Amino acid sequence: MKSFIDYPENSDFSIHNIPFGVAVFDKEYIACATRIGDIVVDLATLYDFGYFNDVDGLQDNVFEAYTLNELIELGKPVTRIIREKIQSLLLEGSLLSKDEKSIEDCFFNLDEVKMLMPVHVANYTDFYSSIEHATNVGKLFRDPENALLPNWKHLPVAYHGRASSIVISGTEIIRPKGQTKPKDQPSPVFGPTKQLDFELELGFIINKNTELGDSVSVEQAEDAIFGLVLFNDWSARDIQAWEYVPLGPFLAKNFASSISPWVVTLEALEPFRTDSPKQDPEVLDYLKTTGKKNFDLNLEVALTPDKGTEVIISKTNFKTMYWTMAQQLAHHTVNGCNIEVGDLYASGTISGTSSDSFGSLLELTYKGEKPLILNDGQKRDFLSDHDTLSMRGWGEKDGVRVGFGEVVGTIVPAK
Repeated sequence: MKSFIDYPENSDFSIHNIPFGVAVFDKEYIACATRIGDIVVDLATLYDFGYFNDVDGLQDNVFEAYTLNELIELGKPVTRIIREKIQSLLLEGSLLSKDEKSIEDCFFNLDEVKMLMPVHVANYTDFYSSIEHATNVGKLFRDPENALLPNWKHLPVAYHGRASSIVISGTEIIRPKGQTKPKDQPSPVFGPTKQLDFELELGFIINKNTELGDSVSVEQAEDAIFGLVLFNDWSARDIQAWEYVPLGPFLAKNFASSISPWVVTLEALEPFRTDSPKQDPEVLDYLKTTGKKNFDLNLEVALTPDKGTEVIISKTNFKTMYWTMAQQLAHHTVNGCNIEVGDLYASGTISGTSSDSFGSLLELTYKGEKPLILNDGQKRDFLSDHDTLSMRGWGEKDGVRVGFGEVVGTIVPAK
């Protein structure tokens, strides 16, 4: 496939992608959008010009919305056709390629628009599904010989997080405050975290509602997943260490999580399907899957200090995840928990096996004991004020590249 829109060969937003997001056009008009190269396409106006008249199941202009929720609730049979329709319109020689009026009114350069939160997040759950990450953390805080807790290989461990503090890429991250318990202090102290960290994750977004008491099976799971985003689950490690027993993280996590603006559909990621790691011991029947359920997606993390230059601090891959998205959703709902359109489920920190492939500073610096050395000689055990953290992700195979762009956040001092 070749588009009539020019873009670099290494663009995440090729004709093979066709992601969905929400943009502010002309500084005031908000609508659902797609992106090809560095061109953002206003889908609501394109609808008004009649380009979606032949799409069955699309009765109204769902692109005239402040979120993608109404669009993705149409379900895969409709959204798949919408994506394929957009793809065909962007091909060389298409009717749209010759429609100068529509191109003038619907196509915008990336620097002319502002991206918003793509979905209204109804509920947010964070999993803990990388065996490398779970093992690393277990070794840091427990007996290295028993790094994984007994339940870890039997079910996808998770906790419910705060949906209201999930923010769009580019939002400044205010250093959180809370209680910590220094080793040399008899009692806890209060103040800004001294161990602010990132967590490299991907998140998937739900496209349907279910009734309380119903379950989504592993076979049905991917029909309920619209697409994926990059996800940075910011973490305050010193606050977490003091508060998490016995109920898990609270203030250490709920102050902010960042997502990328473009939702990449499962259909766009089909070329990158791959086998999952072998699960041993064998999982229970409701978690057993067939076929390729993991995705070969390259991930990297970059840190840019204030007035400094960017340094890549981690490179890893999503394909190593022990628990798949299908298993995560099946387990989440097997007890009858209902799901809602816009629900966001994060993978948990994605780490590889080598020391340069870990998905958090907690692992990369061995709890801060082995600081990273940046290009200018600065050291980082955890994040400093005015540091900028960028995460990127993409799949590439046989000349096809599909990516997420990036999710970016800059740390600002505590209020």
